[in-house]
Amino acid sequence: MQAPNILEWQFYHNSLQAWLVAGIVFVVVGTTLLIVRTLLARRLEKVAARTSTTADDAVVDLLRRTRYFFILAAAVAGATFFLDLPKRALAVLHVLGTIALIIQFAIWSNGLINFWFQNYAVRKADSDVASRTTIAAFSFVARAIMWTILLLVALNRLGVDITALVTGLGVGGIAVALAVQNVLGDVFAALAIVLDKPFVVGDAISVDTLSGTVEHVGLKTTRIRSVNGEQLIFSNTDLLKSRIRNFKRMQERRVVLTIGVSYDTLPETVERIPAMLREAVEAQQQVRFDRSHFMSYGESALVFETVYFVLTADYLTFANVNQAVNLAVLRTFSAEKIDFAFPTRTIVVRGGAAATVPAPA
Repeated sequence: MQAPNILEWQFYHNSLQAWLVAGIVFVVVGTTLLIVRTLLARRLEKVAARTSTTADDAVVDLLRRTRYFFILAAAVAGATFFLDLPKRALAVLHVLGTIALIIQFAIWSNGLINFWFQNYAVRKADSDVASRTTIAAFSFVARAIMWTILLLVALNRLGVDITALVTGLGVGGIAVALAVQNVLGDVFAALAIVLDKPFVVGDAISVDTLSGTVEHVGLKTTRIRSVNGEQLIFSNTDLLKSRIRNFKRMQERRVVLTIGVSYDTLPETVERIPAMLREAVEAQQQVRFDRSHFMSYGESALVFETVYFVLTADYLTFANVNQAVNLAVLRTFSAEKIDFAFPTRTIVVRGGAAATVPAPA
């Protein structure tokens, strides 16, 4: 009589051989994932430390966020392919595996959101406290959306009919959006300000006819300290619809100097005036001369136009250079006995002599 093969013994509807194969698969899958999670993360961390990109840092962060329960669930899922289990047991494993997968995806998604927002805050808003606050608010919104989507996916995978729920959320979302559309417009405008950065806190800007320094960029409004001292508050939507001039990002300042001299000035002197103006400009530091010309015949003056650039955006330097040029021109004209023109008008009276009187202001 032939002895029975021990590998054919049955345990819970499967042979001992099937259980051994499933056990080997469980160990191999679990060990492989553990090695990938631990060793690969360490090696990539060393590589990421030598590079300036953030993609490898994100991969390392995701590997570290891989939880042991997910590895266990993946190993169990691999082992079940080699077993013939009852439907009830498969259903329980399916539910547990789905929950483990959803939770792991939630951890990964939360990690990506947190990594991106933190990395952006460090790179783009290191000294901008208001922008960091706004970024944190958008990070919370992104997490809320992510958890909502994953919850709906989990319910659908567990056999729950989410059609009515999604429809209700859609209708409710539309109603809420219509009710708070102005607020949402300002929120998205705040996102545009934070990401596109037309200005940051500390920038001196001009909005239409108002000027000041940006103090705070919020989700609803942006606050600007006026040059007169009062605080100006703009909604973010209205602010982005306006014409904004950012003075802090100026690289240089263009100056147009217009001078009028008397019609009594001799032609030879008029011909030398552009050179005098150029010399007065080029005598200053941090200045680039552009041009100087006798431009036109005014009502009461010969008009000269000189253009030069102050090679800095600093207003105090611009004012000092402008003052130095004006003083140099005044000294030169005084030495050359060149008279500045002032508005005059000649009136001819019939039967009498002509009279010259100042033109009305």
